[in-house]
Amino acid sequence: MNPRVTAITLHRASHALEVGFDTGETFRLSCEYLRTHSPSAEVQGHSPSQRVLQHGKRDVNIVEIVPVGHYGVLLRFDDGHDTGIFSWSVLHDLGRNHDANWKAYLDALTAAGLSR
Repeated sequence: MNPRVTAITLHRASHALEVGFDTGETFRLSCEYLRTHSPSAEVQGHSPSQRVLQHGKRDVNIVEIVPVGHYGVLLRFDDGHDTGIFSWSVLHDLGRNHDANWKAYLDALTAAGLSR
């Protein structure tokens, strides 16, 4: 069974989203991390080879959290990005795999000569 979100709190001042799950886990995810790992086709493409490396998102913030059914949320970011539904399983995966995902992202930025 997929984990379900039990609490979601936006910390605007620190640019972070805190997400609690029925597994007892809580993850504090930066808005930058969520924006650069958005499940939208604009970021992910339609296949792994089409993934678009996001950059310059260090100061991005979430301006609105829109519930989508009983399975996720749409996050509206202050840079205008507002596509891609973060399902509970996507948020849980992003929380659980944060360290590896973040390292891979920073390595990709470095390789591309881009900055956060």
